[in-house]
Amino acid sequence: MLAFLPRPLLGMIVGFLIVGAITLSAILILLASPLKIVSQLWPASARFTRLLMSGIQENWTSMNACIFKLLPPIHWDLRENVLPKKDTWYFVIANHQTWVDILASFHVLNRRVPPLKYFLKQELFYVPIIGLAVYALDYPFMKRYSREFLAKHPHLRGKDLETTRIACEKYQHYPVSVLNFLEGTRRTPEKHRQTQSPYRHLLKPKSAGAAFVLSALGKRMDCMLDITIAYPGGVPSFWDLCCGRVQHIVIDIETRPIPEEYCQGKYEDDPIFRDNFQLWIGSIWEEKDNKLEQILNPPQNV
Repeated sequence: MLAFLPRPLLGMIVGFLIVGAITLSAILILLASPLKIVSQLWPASARFTRLLMSGIQENWTSMNACIFKLLPPIHWDLRENVLPKKDTWYFVIANHQTWVDILASFHVLNRRVPPLKYFLKQELFYVPIIGLAVYALDYPFMKRYSREFLAKHPHLRGKDLETTRIACEKYQHYPVSVLNFLEGTRRTPEKHRQTQSPYRHLLKPKSAGAAFVLSALGKRMDCMLDITIAYPGGVPSFWDLCCGRVQHIVIDIETRPIPEEYCQGKYEDDPIFRDNFQLWIGSIWEEKDNKLEQILNPPQNV
């Protein structure tokens, strides 16, 4: 543990180690990526290639766990109603407040579920080394367009959803955990105010991406893992984590069934299905908001 160091120095050391771990892992993935071409020519090698690259990702998360031990102790308050399995497909949804959410979700699920596939903004593809590495891992990249842009370029409407469909087709043949932050962006007080969210601790969920994941993979998926991430000490930045200012992280994992009817409908073409699907996601989001309220503002004993 390096907790005795001044916070800025601790932050620089831990930040360097975390960035170094992901860079090293990305380089190893890129070195292994030519094997994907070999597996196309020799299908018998596909499983070995997939396990090798997934193993590198899991080792990266394990390295982060070792780095976290250099910090003042973090209380990982993990709450779950059913233990997940590693040999099935999962649709994982979570609320999103900070970059720490990504590290936290990978940390608690590592080697307990199939490898996580996280939907990324297209801009991250251009991050040196790392962008190509996650592309090699078959992470889907989503390009978001503003309403004003789509009004001028209507032919691009639905392009990001098509990306979702294509990505999910790759996951038909081996277990994966598809992670989607349904809010589409990190919640901040400003975004919460601007979007006039009806929830106390959440932004409005975006249902379309979830609908396309389930239409492509829902029949394969055993269930949904609904993750609620809370920081009782306040939402931290990545720098706060590196400086050891994060003492308590609550991660609640609720296993939910996926209704069969939501794996078969056409979200874009069927308004009745779309309304029902949005109501279903909205009910989950309302429960999540109430859960966050209980965690962050527990009733005081009189």
